[in-house]
Amino acid sequence: MRLQKVLAQAGVASRRASEELIAQGRVSVDGEVVREQGRRIDPDTAVVHVDGSRIVLSDDMVYLALNKPRGLLSSMSDDLGRPSVGDLIVERGIMEEHFTGAPRSRLFHVGRLDAETEGLLLLMNDGDLGHRLMHPSYEVQKTYVAEVMGQLPRDLGKRLRAGVDLDDGPVVVDSFKLVDSTPGRSMVELKIHEGRKHVVRRLLDEVGFPVQRLVRTAVGDVQLGDQRPGRFRPLNRNEIGSLYRSVGL
Repeated sequence: MRLQKVLAQAGVASRRASEELIAQGRVSVDGEVVREQGRRIDPDTAVVHVDGSRIVLSDDMVYLALNKPRGLLSSMSDDLGRPSVGDLIVERGIMEEHFTGAPRSRLFHVGRLDAETEGLLLLMNDGDLGHRLMHPSYEVQKTYVAEVMGQLPRDLGKRLRAGVDLDDGPVVVDSFKLVDSTPGRSMVELKIHEGRKHVVRRLLDEVGFPVQRLVRTAVGDVQLGDQRPGRFRPLNRNEIGSLYRSVGL
């Protein structure tokens, strides 16, 4: 299939605008910049980037963001019958909406949020990207907002950025800031590339500020924004491209 047609079908731009992108040297195929018009590629195997961002060429790929509500398990099913993400997928008709006319490749959640933690949970059927996002060696940053009781000492951020020893090893916060404070309550934002179980809760508990509420607001450059709890939305092309870049794809 001609490259400009592949780009148009992937939603990058119109066919004419895609030809301009190619002529400007902004498109690469399998690591090589392509300037020739009419270049034929196999969309099932070619790796295409536009302006450095990888483009998803397959109609079968699904990338979703869920605002996981509190009390919902990050699992596709639960043997004990507790409410799970899988139940929400069925309830919202996600499979029917996104896999119509395409093979129903397995949808899975990228990492986990414990039942009491709310916020951004990614779901996809792209095994390569999903497994890299979960692998600790790629150090994909996650952003959390936590509500804790009490007034925070001025040096808390410095202590967290310097590293805190937990039972399974030290953990370092990439950034920390106070978002809001009222008598007896503080809200903080943490950015961390760790993926260990309950790491944010354990970290804040270790420094004397147990978490009362925890929300994940971002994974890499993908933001939760004002998405309502329990709602899914498809990731846009820029968001998918940013996730690919974060893991070197």
